[in-house]
Amino acid sequence: MKKALASLLLAGLFVSVNTFAAPPADAPAGTTGLCKDGSYYSGATKKGACKGHKGVKDWYAAADAAPAKAEKPAKADKAAKAEPAAPAAAAASAAPAAAAPAAPAATPKTKEMPKPAATAAAGGGPGLVWVNSESKVYHCSGSRWYGKTKSGEYMSEADATAKGFHADHGKACK
Repeated sequence: MKKALASLLLAGLFVSVNTFAAPPADAPAGTTGLCKDGSYYSGATKKGACKGHKGVKDWYAAADAAPAKAEKPAKADKAAKAEPAAPAAAAASAAPAAAAPAAPAATPKTKEMPKPAATAAAGGGPGLVWVNSESKVYHCSGSRWYGKTKSGEYMSEADATAKGFHADHGKACK
C-alpha cells in the first residue's frame, strides 16, 4: 500500500512538473518565461530574464538545459527587427526553445547629459544669473549652463530666489 501511494505521488509530481513547464498556447514561439508584468521572455537562461519587467513569474525552459553558444549574428536593419515574424516561419521552426540560440543581450545605453548650446543667449553680465524657466534652476555667470538652456532669462539672484528658483546644485553665486 505504501509503495503504491509513493509511486502514485511520484507519478503525479512528474506529470505536474511537465505540465507547468510548457508555455501557454497564446505565448509567442520560443517563449522561455513569463515576466511578472505579463510580458514574455525568450532568452536561453534565467539570468537577467525579465529585467525591467518586475522579475520572472513563470519559467518554461528546462532548468538543466545548457544554453547553446550562438555565433555573432549579422547586424539587421531596424525595420526588419520591427516587423513581426511570419506565422509560416514560426510554424516551420520545430526546434525546442532551449536549444535555440539566444539573442545577445542589448547593452544598456547610459543616459548622457544634454550638451549646452554652443553660444550663450545675448545679455547677461555681472550680477545676473541665468534662470531656466523649465527646471526652475538658476545658473551663475561662468557656469556650464549660463545662458545656454533652451528657455530662460537673465535676472538678479535676489529676483530669482524671490520668484521661487533655486541655485544649481544648491550652490549660490559668489
